[in-house]
Amino acid sequence: MKHIISFLVVLMLLGSCGRVSEKAKETINRGGETVGKTAAEFFEGVSEGIDKTLQCELSLSESLTDNGLRTGKFTIENAESGRNNRLTIYLIFDKDFKLPITAKALDKNGLEVGRAKIDVEGKADEASYFDFVFDRRTYIEAKSKIILE
Repeated sequence: MKHIISFLVVLMLLGSCGRVSEKAKETINRGGETVGKTAAEFFEGVSEGIDKTLQCELSLSESLTDNGLRTGKFTIENAESGRNNRLTIYLIFDKDFKLPITAKALDKNGLEVGRAKIDVEGKADEASYFDFVFDRRTYIEAKSKIILE
C-alpha cells in the first residue's frame, strides 16, 4: 500500500510540475509580449518626438500660391557630395505652371545658409516630386526654415 501511495504522490508531483512549468512558460510569454509592445511603443514615441522636434518649416511665397502652387510632403537628404543638402518636395499644381523657383534655406536663427534654383513646370490638377540640390557645403539643420520664391 505504501508503494501505491508513494507512486500516486510521485505522479501528482510530476503532473503538478508539468502544470507549474506550463504556467511559468505562459507567464514568461505574456511578460515578453508586454515588454515587446512597450519597447515598440517607446521607440515609436521617440521617433515621433524627434520628427516633431527636428522638423523644418517650409513656406511658399504669396506669388507662388497665387500662381496655383501648393506643397505636399518634403524630405531633406544627402546629395552626392554633401550632408542634408537636397530638398525633395512634392509640388501640387492647381493651375498650369511654368516658372523658375528658388529655395532659400535659413538656419534656426534665421540666417541664410543656401539657395537652390530649378525650373518647375506642371499642368493643372497634376503633382510631382522635385529636387532642389544646394551647394555641397550647405547643411540644412534641424529646425531650419525653407522658403520657396
